[in-house]
Amino acid sequence: WKPNVYGQCKSWLDMGLQPRAVSRDLDWGIPVPVEGAEGKVLYVWFDAPIGYISNTKELLPDSWETWWKDPETKMVHFIGKDNIVFHCIVFPAMLKAEGSYNLPENVPANEFLNLEGDKISTSRNWAVWLNEYLVDMPGKQDVLRYVLTANAPETKDNDFTWKDFQARNNNELVAILGNFVNRALVLTDKYFEGKVPAAGELTDYDRQTLKDFADVKENVERLLDTYHFRDAQKEAMNLARIGNKYLADMEPWKLAKTDMPRVATIMNIALQITANLAIAFEPFLPFSMEKLNKMLNVEPLGWNRLGATDLLEAGHQLGKAELLFEKIEDSVIEAQVQKLLDTKKANEEANYKAKPIRENIEFDDFMKLDIRVGTVLECVKVPKADKLLQFRIDDGLEKRTIVSGIAQHYKPEELVGKQVCFIANLAPRKLKGIVSEGMILSAENFDGKLAVITPEKEVKPGSEVK
Repeated sequence: WKPNVYGQCKSWLDMGLQPRAVSRDLDWGIPVPVEGAEGKVLYVWFDAPIGYISNTKELLPDSWETWWKDPETKMVHFIGKDNIVFHCIVFPAMLKAEGSYNLPENVPANEFLNLEGDKISTSRNWAVWLNEYLVDMPGKQDVLRYVLTANAPETKDNDFTWKDFQARNNNELVAILGNFVNRALVLTDKYFEGKVPAAGELTDYDRQTLKDFADVKENVERLLDTYHFRDAQKEAMNLARIGNKYLADMEPWKLAKTDMPRVATIMNIALQITANLAIAFEPFLPFSMEKLNKMLNVEPLGWNRLGATDLLEAGHQLGKAELLFEKIEDSVIEAQVQKLLDTKKANEEANYKAKPIRENIEFDDFMKLDIRVGTVLECVKVPKADKLLQFRIDDGLEKRTIVSGIAQHYKPEELVGKQVCFIANLAPRKLKGIVSEGMILSAENFDGKLAVITPEKEVKPGSEVK
């Protein structure tokens, strides 16, 4: 088992905690086939993993056993941390008891991925739906794959945010990977009519650059084989960083004025790095690497050639250079965030339930409150107080000052001239150095927004609320 998963399961057992009971007292489900267990059914997650087997048999009726029983088959269970018990103890115990099935060789268990700070929930529609994403972000399948891999919750809970999505696209896919590929192909087209130039004598810097990515295949393979996909993708991106640094340091656009043989060597190395990128990123960005192969005018070069420095022969004609990725603008991201906010508001409205009524009071207690209607003469924001507005109220007797915490719900100018209901006989109280002579009444909506209470028709200032 993956060490952290095995350790967690073992620690539970060492503490005397047993896996969750395998039966439930329910009137639906699969009956427990044991004498004395009448009325009990199997807990759904006890028998649910068998569905993996039955699904394979349904899809591949003639070869399903190859996937589950062939000694050459490597069984790996990719799961979330909430299913560790079932995939590390319960399901393997069932397979072992039957005897003919392979046990999982590894159970890589990820932590949870949240969405904009909240738990992903399909029932609450708090999710990024793939069909909607493909409509809203056409041609950006690989961007989502890249961000989800880069942000994979391999060792701790992580959070998917649209701002991070935008940043990773613009700062990594566009500015690092896409920028290098574009420069390598465009410069080759400009100086060598789109044909791979032959490399001349290498400098020490050239040899060091080639050495810097000589072990890329070994590193990416090791990380993939141990299910560290996030780090494997970082290793592939590091290759693009090497290419960008090489071109920035060599500045072939300056050398083109005086030393074209040197430019030819630089561009040959840049193109070999580009071809390596087409291999290294294929597991992570398959659609984009298919596009890159067309730009390089090659068939897929094959994983075994990753790290080679002779992937493109001198004289090979490249295809037309295109942008691999495009910048995502703020307006696109704001639309996605707003969609989620609208979803949250709809959920809150649908599930709204008024707060419980407070305990009863005597009628005489209520009669002690003197609730009046006043006209707002002036309204200003209280300095250095985000929530407070200062009102000057005509109460029908004399003008009074009231401070109210509704600054986040109204602009001062919206309230001038309005009539509001207020409690007139509260003891004066100082707020931010201002004596407040009453309390303006507001209703709090389900979303926390406040609405001041006003009379339906205009009445004289000082009118009592009965």
